Amino acid sequence: MSESPGPSGPDEEHVRPPGTGDTTVEALGALTEALEKVERARGQLYGFHQLTGGADLTLDRAVELLRMGGHAEQADLVEREILGRNVVPGCWTFQLVEAYDDAYYRPFLAVEEQVRRELVGGRRHVYEAEMKEARRTHGHPDHTARP
Repeated sequence: MSESPGPSGPDEEHVRPPGTGDTTVEALGALTEALEKVERARGQLYGFHQLTGGADLTLDRAVELLRMGGHAEQADLVEREILGRNVVPGCWTFQLVEAYDDAYYRPFLAVEEQVRRELVGGRRHVYEAEMKEARRTHGHPDHTARP
């Protein structure tokens, strides 16, 4: 699938450089797929962070209502044992997010970009572009190669 781009084919940014083999393109496709999964995991981690933080803030209302209802002992228990509690020893969720970003996410981004730069001149989604070219119906108005 290493044909040169034409007016009806992929743009130059999505065509493998000359001499780039199928295995390399497939490997880069797998690397990109792994990065996409990491992006999704990071989004879920941020969701966890926001949901947990929101729950902690909602506890303020629960404590207030327990006190208003004459349940000071239970309000004290919630306030003392749960409100502001670490989700893992020593950490709130923002610290988990920061640690994930620093220890895993940013290095992953940097390595993925370096590998693409070294092997295909930084081009993105070459594997997917070739898949699109192979699967589209040429000449069909809803199967154009480019926007």
